[in-house]
Amino acid sequence: MKTNVGISDRAIRLFVGLTLLGLGTALDSPWGLLGIIPMLTAGLGYCPLYPLLGINTCEETH
Repeated sequence: MKTNVGISDRAIRLFVGLTLLGLGTALDSPWGLLGIIPMLTAGLGYCPLYPLLGINTCEETH
């Protein structure tokens, strides 16, 4: 599994994930658990949808 999520993309995913979890907790809604998905992809550095869409936000190193 090759990393395909860049640093700024990871930061955004982490922020969105934490926000969803916080809103889910504040509103007492199980929908907040969806925040786990962007947090997991941020932690792993891999998004399974990116290869299907031909996207890679990692910086190329030579």
